[in-house]
Amino acid sequence: MSGIAWHARIVCGNEVGAGFLISGRRVVTCAHVVRASAARAVTVSFPNSRSLGTLPATVAFLGGWAGDAADPGDLAVLELDREVPLEPAQFAPPGAELAGEPAPTLVVYGFPKGYDEGMLARYHAVPGTLVSDEWRQLEAATAHGQALAPGFSGAAVTLADGRVVGMVSTIAGARDGRVGRMLPTQVMARHWPELGALIAAPDHGQEAVRRLYGLVRRAVAEGADCDPDRLFNDAVGPFGPELPEGGFASLGAAAGYVQWEVQDGEAVTRFADRLQEMLDAPRARRTAAPVWSPIVVEMDRSGAGGDQVTVEVSAYRDGQRRRVGSKRLPRAAVRAWVQERIDEAFTQLAPEAEELITFVLPREWLNEPVAHWECGADDTTPLGCAYPLVVVDRSRHRSGRLRHQLAKRWQKLDTSPGAHLHRVDCGTTERPQSLRKRLRDGDADLTGFSFPPSGAPPHFEVGLNTPVAVLLWPRTGCTGSPHDGPCPGATFLDELSDRLTGVPPAELPRHVMELRETAEADEEPDRHWARDVQLLWDDPRCFPEPAASLHSPVA
Repeated sequence: MSGIAWHARIVCGNEVGAGFLISGRRVVTCAHVVRASAARAVTVSFPNSRSLGTLPATVAFLGGWAGDAADPGDLAVLELDREVPLEPAQFAPPGAELAGEPAPTLVVYGFPKGYDEGMLARYHAVPGTLVSDEWRQLEAATAHGQALAPGFSGAAVTLADGRVVGMVSTIAGARDGRVGRMLPTQVMARHWPELGALIAAPDHGQEAVRRLYGLVRRAVAEGADCDPDRLFNDAVGPFGPELPEGGFASLGAAAGYVQWEVQDGEAVTRFADRLQEMLDAPRARRTAAPVWSPIVVEMDRSGAGGDQVTVEVSAYRDGQRRRVGSKRLPRAAVRAWVQERIDEAFTQLAPEAEELITFVLPREWLNEPVAHWECGADDTTPLGCAYPLVVVDRSRHRSGRLRHQLAKRWQKLDTSPGAHLHRVDCGTTERPQSLRKRLRDGDADLTGFSFPPSGAPPHFEVGLNTPVAVLLWPRTGCTGSPHDGPCPGATFLDELSDRLTGVPPAELPRHVMELRETAEADEEPDRHWARDVQLLWDDPRCFPEPAASLHSPVA
């Protein structure tokens, strides 16, 4: 029974699919099976261990699937509300679905309509290249018997001995269910690098791989400042493959690339050895700077109409992104929905976590007064006074180039004694091109504007498109043009310079929260210089997983 007990049946709204247990609490399935999870509960059952009953689950990770059958990344990781006493699935080496002559018959355990207990289907993998470097095509082993049908999505594709070689992902459009597609295990690990710890690559021993991913998890948990590009270059050596264009967005991505794409059998060991050296070396960041656990609120205009907004709330724990909910709403309803989801997101954080509320916004919404939003219907405290709160520009949050450059900037900032404020005052005569050069070539990692983004859009564009780690500005006040008399924007920058010069940039979110609290407690809060301070604080290492595509959810 232990060899088949890990097969799971997934239900989310009207969608029924399959999945498989990979640890005591985690189940892998297709993202499209749980696409309604923002509005509908997700439940998991194990038909071969019925005594466990039906277990609630949450979506802990999504592979970046954008919503269409031809989109890559159709993978989700679910977290059960408790551990189950079952042995998880075991994985075969990549390519085992084609090994031997003739090629092995593959077995799929799914749940078509009317068969809640499950049905088995037999298939062969089609040799040759992967379809779009993502899918292995499957064709039925016989002209009769059970074919792939709705209810098989997310099912493990196994060898006769039960070891997993992939996951069924595409059924729609298959010819009578006799043709389908699976995500091979190495593709699954590309979308979720942590899975790589369970799969031995042909040229690397299982123990070496487990050690590698154990060190990656330790680095993420400790907030270590380990440059994945440098680790990759150290692992492959001067005569190894070149660094991929744009570099790596996370340690997990670099580790997975070395595991699957580098043929040198010692590369994984060298990567792990170098990473362990970095982790064991004393570093100032561990004692001087907080390790933030972001709660991310990502917003974008919906294609459903001018007033519609797509919103997604996620929380990060141990370097993993856990989606709390996503929904398409009229703009007037966004605030109340976000307040509830932020409160729910706190349940996903570790007890000792340093929370950081992060609003990822389209460029034209960066001046939104999100720090003034109330915590909830029963708590009028502004969010920006209750928690460290920052905004992030959505386009640069998704730019591999800027994420890579910003990560290098932050690595330097971790060892600096504190940032110096670079000013952009009202009436500046500096050309945007000159500002760009100074920001790129100099040490202007903390840049303050005396006016909101509408005051000088070209100069703000430069700040956002250059890897400057921190931008601050007043949401209201000066227009950016030259003027006579007292300048509120100049006062704003003077006060910022006095209070923030020398503060380590990693600690700025908490310092700005304290400034907002001071303004809120003032006798005349509306006239306090810090009343409308907006902080764009962008450390991509706080978001180690590449951002998934934000799309309108199917409810």
